[in-house]
Order: sequence, then C-alpha cells, then structure tokens
Amino acid sequence: MSEVYAARRDRLRERCHAAGSEAALVSGNANVRYLAGPAPAGAALLVCPGQDVLLCPCDPCGTAAVTRPVAEDLRVVVLDGADGDPAVAGAERAAAAGAGSLAVEEHHLTVSRHRALQSVAPRLRLADLGPAVEQQRLVKDDEEIASLRIAAEIADQALGELLESILVGRTERHLALELERRLVDHGATGPAFPTSVGTGPNSGLAGHLPSDRRVEEGDFLSVCVGADYRGYRSEIGRTFVIGTSPADWQIELYDQVFAAQRAGREALAPGTPCRDVDRAARVVLEAAGHGERVGPRIGHGVGLENDEDPRLTPSAMGKLDACVPVTVDPGVHLPGRGGVRIDDTLVVRPEADGGPELLTITTKELLAL
Repeated sequence: MSEVYAARRDRLRERCHAAGSEAALVSGNANVRYLAGPAPAGAALLVCPGQDVLLCPCDPCGTAAVTRPVAEDLRVVVLDGADGDPAVAGAERAAAAGAGSLAVEEHHLTVSRHRALQSVAPRLRLADLGPAVEQQRLVKDDEEIASLRIAAEIADQALGELLESILVGRTERHLALELERRLVDHGATGPAFPTSVGTGPNSGLAGHLPSDRRVEEGDFLSVCVGADYRGYRSEIGRTFVIGTSPADWQIELYDQVFAAQRAGREALAPGTPCRDVDRAARVVLEAAGHGERVGPRIGHGVGLENDEDPRLTPSAMGKLDACVPVTVDPGVHLPGRGGVRIDDTLVVRPEADGGPELLTITTKELLAL
C-alpha cells in the first residue's frame, strides 16, 4: 500500500506545482487517510519536495496509527505537548524547508487556525488547495472498491440477522444498538454513521434518531445502517411492514418509492450528469403526488466519508465517472402515518461491464415481518 499512497501524493504534488505552490498542507481527516494511510484524528500531512511528513497530535496512548503508519515512506512526527497543532507545525516546517508558497485546505481550517499558520510563517504565501484531494478521491481503485464491497456485505449480514429476530415490543433504540453490535461482530470497525431506525409515524424520516417508541403490529419499520470497514463506508436502507400483511396505502407508497429508486439506479452510467440521476428518481415521485415530500437529493458519494462527492441533487454540476460509488436513496414520509426509504450502495460501471454494480443485496421486496 505504501506505493499506492506515494502515487496519490505525487498526483497531488504535480497539481500543486502546476498551480504555482511548492508544497501542500492537508488537514481534512479523510484526505490525510487517503494520502498517508491510517492516522490519528487531527493529523496533518505536509506534501513537499523531499520526504513528506505526517504530523500527529500528542497521543499518550501511543496508537498504532501513530507508531506504525501504513505509508512507510513517510516521516512521522508526534508533536510534544497537548496544545501542539499539526497544521501549524506543518506550516512552520514548510517555511523552514525554504518553501515560498503553501497550498492549504481552507475549507478544513477555521479562521483562527488560518491566522495561526500565517503568523508562524509570515513570509510563506498561503494559497487555497480547495477540494483537490476530494476530487482525487472520487474515482476508487480496485482495493477501495473491495473494501466497500466487504462493508456492504457486513451491513447486509447484520440487517438480515435482525430481521430473523422478534421485533414487536422492542424499541427503536434497542434495534439500532443491536444492529451496530452485529456490524462489529461481522468485522466492521463500527457503524459508518449513526444507525437510523424508525417505526410507525417515525418511519421514512431521513436521519431519524432512534427513540424509545416500541414496534407495533401494522407499523412500517424503516432502517438505515452502514458499516465502516478499513475506513470505507457502506450504506443500506430498507422498509418493512410489521404484521401478517400490509395495508393498501402501505403497498401503494412502497411501490412508488421502489419505482423511483429503480429509476435512479438505472440512470447510473459513466458520463451521465449527476442532476439527471436525481431527476430520474424525482419525477416518479412527483408524478405520484409526492413532489413536496421528496428530500433535497436522491443520493451521494461514499468512500472514506459516508457523505462525499458526487451529490445527486437537482442543481448538481458534473458527470459521473466509472468506478465512483454512490447511494441511491429516495424516500417519502407522510406526517402522522409513516413512510418508506429504500437505499442502496452501488458502483458506477459502463454498460459493457454490466452496468451499475449493486453492493447492498438485501431484498427490496415489501416483507411482512
């Protein structure tokens, strides 16, 4: 993996040089991990002529990420003192090395940290690196996709086991905690994001935080869960009915959301504008009379972060590339009644390779549990 990280840093170095910066300071946690391998939260990476430097905050526990970085060609510096700021230390080192310009991730720096960088290296010209690393991260390599595939398998396993247990009478909070425990049991580092479980009138709410409401007969039960495996994050959302058979309104609503989700999945292809994927799913729900109930987006990218580019929204710019993993996750919530969310993680593939690769494979049939 060291060669992979080195190649990624070389790409960033070339981009910085082309823009007129002699060095780059990367401070976003996911971006640091992408370029340097596992590192403690708050670490900063200085990409410069000569040997790149990973600056880590003082960690009295001595984590493995500090003492044994994956990118073995990096120089690792653990700062002394609890108040040491890796980004500030990186700017100092760049100036000491004779750099005249330094590109920084302004969107990952507070105003006060940016001022601190300038104060310790007043002769260093600071430029905005912008989302350069995030753009590099968009297209995943085979190993990244393999990690995402395993993360999806773990989430599928955890959800499948939950559905085989007794659900009536248990609280949303209890079910969410059990799902997260099962993720770890199957090899995940932990959940990719706070697990959402909604029952009855809470079902179908995007990002619903589990409450103490208990599962009842006749409820919709919606679940959104994801696994973090080696830093890569999957996402799956499903909706079920509790009881022997769903009501007519539940079947109708489920079929509408399912049709929208299918339209969004089928629109995924290299070269497709991101907004067209959103539109493909959104028009189905608008035609069903749910236009005002559809959320601001139909999906988003996944990888080292659960919510990253590209965004599948009505105003999204840009087009999809092959080997870009995204979610397609439309939902509709009817106030006071409940709702449906269906969410998959997929990898964009050309038609010649079979079209979009579905990573989350738990059935999307409307199951009565």
